[in-house]
Amino acid sequence: MPVMHRRTCLKGLWAALALPVSAASNPIQLHVDLEVDPAKEKELVANFRKVFRPTISKQPGFASVRLLKLRQAVVGAAPANAPYRLVISFQSEEQRQTWVASEDHKRAWPPIESTLRGAKLVAVLYDTV
Repeated sequence: MPVMHRRTCLKGLWAALALPVSAASNPIQLHVDLEVDPAKEKELVANFRKVFRPTISKQPGFASVRLLKLRQAVVGAAPANAPYRLVISFQSEEQRQTWVASEDHKRAWPPIESTLRGAKLVAVLYDTV
């Protein structure tokens, strides 16, 4: 293995070891059911792809983000009036809260929120196990 590649691998290993065990292995997930105005579905998807996802993906502790569109309930009932679900994962809840308080969030969230109606959303926080 070339020396430079070995150093890069070791830097990554040391960075991973520096994280608290809970942050390294058990990120949080926020599931947000969105009550979207049917006339604004394309706008929601465009805002997610062009503004929200690129902005959140640069945040410290960011793990992943997905926008899901409900196809059908297989067992039980689907969430009422929520055809979309936003699933956000950060390495810790504290990092997610820092994102929510940031100027980036203040710019990225309003274009998503502008496509919502009624009760707008339900948000549920999970710890991964």
